[in-house]
Amino acid sequence: MHRGDLADLTAFVAVADELSFRAAAARVGVTPSALSHAMRQLEERLGVRLLHRTTRSVALTDQGRRLLERLRPAIAQIAGALEDLDQERRRPFGRLRIHASAGAAAAAIAPVWDRFLATYPDVHLELQVDDAPVDIVAKGFDAAIGIRERAAVDMVAVRVTGPMKVTVVGAPAYFARRPAPRTPDDLAHHSCIQYRWGDGVFVWPFQRNGQSRRISVRGPVTVNSPGLAVRAAVRRRGRSYDQASWSACLRTGCRPTRDTSFIIPGTGRSRRRCARSSTCSAPAASRLSPKG
Repeated sequence: MHRGDLADLTAFVAVADELSFRAAAARVGVTPSALSHAMRQLEERLGVRLLHRTTRSVALTDQGRRLLERLRPAIAQIAGALEDLDQERRRPFGRLRIHASAGAAAAAIAPVWDRFLATYPDVHLELQVDDAPVDIVAKGFDAAIGIRERAAVDMVAVRVTGPMKVTVVGAPAYFARRPAPRTPDDLAHHSCIQYRWGDGVFVWPFQRNGQSRRISVRGPVTVNSPGLAVRAAVRRRGRSYDQASWSACLRTGCRPTRDTSFIIPGTGRSRRRCARSSTCSAPAASRLSPKG
C-alpha cells in the first residue's frame, strides 16, 4: 500500500460523507484545493474513478460506493483504536512490568505501591526483583529501577530516591567473643555473609571524609537476598562463635531487631553511611505507561 493511501482513503470517506469538498476539507483540516488534488492522485493510483464532480456537486461512482462500503468499518476501527490509545494516556490501565534490584524495590516501590494502585486501579503491577543486569527491552519490561551505574547508555535515567543508607551489622553474641572492627580493614579478620549481586559477589563500599574505598570480605555463606543476609547474621549467633557472621544490608530493605547490633567501622557508634541512590531507567523515546 502506498504510504499516502491511508490518509487519502480517510479523506475520501470524508468527501463521500459530506458530498462537498469544502465541508470535507474543513473536517480533515486541509484546503478544498488540496483535498481535490489528493482525490485525483488517489484515483490515478487506483486506476478507477471514485467521484463525479461538477462545479456545484459531488457524487459517488459505482466503484466509489463499493469502496466506501468496505472502508467505513475499517476507518471506524482505526479511529476507535486511536481513541482507545488516547483514553489509556488519560487513564492508564493494563500491565506495567518493572524490573528492580532488591534494595530499589524496597526503597522506591514498596513504600508507594498501595497509593499507586489506589490511584490507578486498572493497572496490574508486575514486579520482578533481581540484582542481575537485564536488557529491559529484550525481556519486555517497561522500566527498571536500580543503581545508575547499571543503566544502559541508551536508556533514559531518572533519579527516584535519595542516597540510601548501608550499615554493617552483627549479632551481640558474636561481639562477646570477637572485638568489633574499628576500621574497614578489620573486616578481613571476621566471618562475613557475602552477597551475590548479579554475576559477581558484592564488594562492600565505605566512605569517610570524602574518601571512598571498597572491601572484599570472606565468609562461609553467600546469599542474594538482603533479608536473608540479615537473618543469617542474627540466627548464627548461638551456634559457633567462629562462624557467627556479619552482613551489609540496606536500611530500607531490612528492619533492625534487638538481636542485631549496628556498628560503623571506624567509629564504634551506631550511625549510618550513605550509599548509592536508585534511578528508574526506560528505553529512550518511550513513556512509562502500562501495557495492555
